[in-house]
Amino acid sequence: MGATEAAPRRAVTPGHTHTLLAALLLCLGPITGDTNTRHTPKTPDPLAHIPAGGELVEEVVFIIQSQKNSFHARRGSQRKVEILQQAAKLGQEPPAVLLLHELSDYEGNWSILPSLPHLSTSFSHNASWFVFIEEETTVTLAALMQVLSRYTAQEEWFLGKRLHDNEASIIHHYAFSEDPVSFGYPDPAAGWALSVSLLHRLAARIRHEPLKSDFTIDLKHEIALFIWEEGSGPRLTAAPEFCTRPGEKCATTFTSYLHNCGEPLSQRDLFVAVKTCRRFHSDRVQVIKATWEKEAELLEYYSDAADPSIPTIDLGLPNTERGHCGKTFAILKRFLSKSVPEADWLLIVDDDTLISLPRLRRLLRCYDPREPVSLGERYGYGLVQNGYSYATGGGGMVLSRAAVSTLVSSGCSCYSDDAPDDMVVGMCLTSLGVPVTHSPLFHQARPDDYSKALVSMLQPISFHKHWNVDPIDVYKHWLQEDTHPRDEL
Repeated sequence: MGATEAAPRRAVTPGHTHTLLAALLLCLGPITGDTNTRHTPKTPDPLAHIPAGGELVEEVVFIIQSQKNSFHARRGSQRKVEILQQAAKLGQEPPAVLLLHELSDYEGNWSILPSLPHLSTSFSHNASWFVFIEEETTVTLAALMQVLSRYTAQEEWFLGKRLHDNEASIIHHYAFSEDPVSFGYPDPAAGWALSVSLLHRLAARIRHEPLKSDFTIDLKHEIALFIWEEGSGPRLTAAPEFCTRPGEKCATTFTSYLHNCGEPLSQRDLFVAVKTCRRFHSDRVQVIKATWEKEAELLEYYSDAADPSIPTIDLGLPNTERGHCGKTFAILKRFLSKSVPEADWLLIVDDDTLISLPRLRRLLRCYDPREPVSLGERYGYGLVQNGYSYATGGGGMVLSRAAVSTLVSSGCSCYSDDAPDDMVVGMCLTSLGVPVTHSPLFHQARPDDYSKALVSMLQPISFHKHWNVDPIDVYKHWLQEDTHPRDEL
């Protein structure tokens, strides 16, 4: 695709931006590669410290992948202020800095693709680049502008830190199974960027072409596949300045998904419900007892048979081969009853889930249980067509007491006992206006199903399908709190 003539640049008049920044700062306070492309980047000027004759800061649109939950909305707003403050110090007009959850009332914008037509219509006439970052991604604006100045925005560019699969993965539908390393996708913690030319074309595709899958499972990989378009579009170009760990030339860095919000939640404030059945009492349940059960003060096993040796509780529902919706809704009602101690939070897990309860209790300290909160690894169904989101059951579904009360009192229920419980809960919460809050620390699959470079950076909270791995080894290596850093990966 040939380059087109760039639009004339506007004069820089920074003075009038300071009033806005001061007001925002008073309100929010401080913040406590794949190189297979169609184009060759321009030679960078090693002496350049801020953009000069290249891209202007005002021609960049930042999209902070914020969430509606009050804690995350606050973190996103703080990141926005930080970027605007840097622009003022550079003496440039401010960029557009958008909070993703505020683009519209549609909760499905988190999957990015539904938001592209709005971004194209609203900003492409005066923007050169669209940069997507996480709430905890720190941007060094001057360094980022140097990176973007190496590429021509009127050509199609997809920039970021490159991740790849080491082996074919179920969460990526076994794409590139013959050579999984060959396909790169962006590390969202480091941020990633689209040139205006590319974003404009992607937005047109979204308007006119149906997606190949109704499910959104791993956002970063699916965005890269959509952009690649079976070889018709660009691959991710690895720009080394997109970083997660600090470095001399980094334009972005990342802190952590496991926030420090004070003392961990008390054990008595977290009730753990394990879904199991008679056939797994002797194996899967025993794995839980040998690993993470000791970290729970309030825990019950729910089965299709009462077994005093565990003990299990029979909810009066027959076991189903899949779905378990009837069992889950019975657990929700029991959580609100006098049959169990009152707790602020409910965790529902499968009997083949491995989890770090100490890390979960640290994370939950950041959230208000009086607010309806649904927390876990977020998936989506039909999001381009006004679908819904849900927290995957295998990785663990966490619900505040307020969320459980809202859900049960609404009368929303299963259409059958073997309906997919996580999806039904997601549909109900969507209809009630309760957003699903995502944490990348929860995992629906095994450690080997994720990029090693990504997982080794995390302090994961959960993994699933422990029957398909050595569960004791996985727990000790990835989830036990006294494990050593995994830099060797």
